[in-house]
Amino acid sequence: MRFIVYGAGAIGAVVGARLAQAGCSVVLVARGSHRERIRAAGLRVESPDGPSTLDIPVVGHPGEVIPDADDVVLLTMKSQDTCAALRDLAAAFPRDVPVCCLQNGVDNERQALRLFPQVYGVSVACPTAFLEPGVVCAYSAPVPGLLDIGRYPAESSPDPRAETIAAAFRAAGFASEVRPDISRWKHGKLLSNLGNAIEAVCGPPARHGPIDGLARQEARDVLAAAGIDYRLEDPASPRLALIKPRPIGSVPRPGASTWQSLTRRTGSVETAYLNGEIVLLGRLHGVPTPVNELLQLITDEIARDGLPPGQLTTEEFLARLPSAVTAPVAAS
Repeated sequence: MRFIVYGAGAIGAVVGARLAQAGCSVVLVARGSHRERIRAAGLRVESPDGPSTLDIPVVGHPGEVIPDADDVVLLTMKSQDTCAALRDLAAAFPRDVPVCCLQNGVDNERQALRLFPQVYGVSVACPTAFLEPGVVCAYSAPVPGLLDIGRYPAESSPDPRAETIAAAFRAAGFASEVRPDISRWKHGKLLSNLGNAIEAVCGPPARHGPIDGLARQEARDVLAAAGIDYRLEDPASPRLALIKPRPIGSVPRPGASTWQSLTRRTGSVETAYLNGEIVLLGRLHGVPTPVNELLQLITDEIARDGLPPGQLTTEEFLARLPSAVTAPVAAS
């Protein structure tokens, strides 16, 4: 089995590196200066247990890879880039190649299924960072993260390929289980990813403040109205205890993926597929979502204007919401 890691940023490069270290065949697909740095000097992976530099093949486009019958594609780009990436992948690879979506949000699998019949969702919990070309940081050690996988759409019978991919993830050090109901788990992950925009707008400390509670309540209301079930990992789960983010040197992990996109001035963020998913479902089912709408609006403005994250305080953000929305916060 060869893994084509398409979109080798923070998650993709860390997963690709750990798979390569476990003896798997890996090809990275990366862009711009990140690709050139990896090609020239190798991929540097920093972790609490020390750095490593790996010589992994890297290309700039899937058309540069000669397809093999044993290929598995891991999509790891941001959700706003999925549509264009899938078009390029479909032009370069046979349609029966398995495609695994190691991405935030719940729309990537649907997009992939339009072009590829063998689609897998992967629910990712992996604290990483990508702020410098050629360098990624894996903050959890010795277990770098959780990668649960399941066929999309769900099938009643066991999927041997899902089992094989999960075994490869485990050999690379990840905790990985096969989830026949992977869509439920990815909708649960969506709730936690709503906080990415809060970090982007108000800074990482605001993630655990009152805005998070308001955004999640909107999401729960919307999912209930849409009849969408979701699963969340039990906070007391031994599996979650495997994720142990630690500083690298003396530097703790910075903000999550959206915060990192703004810090790198990429010009776009995936908020439309996170908070925007709640906004979309709210509009379809008649449920107001002012908190998630405002988070999406401001995050998009920050990205478009090339500004750094943390443009508002929590109080300034709450002041821009209708008073009826913030009444529970004021009462507490």
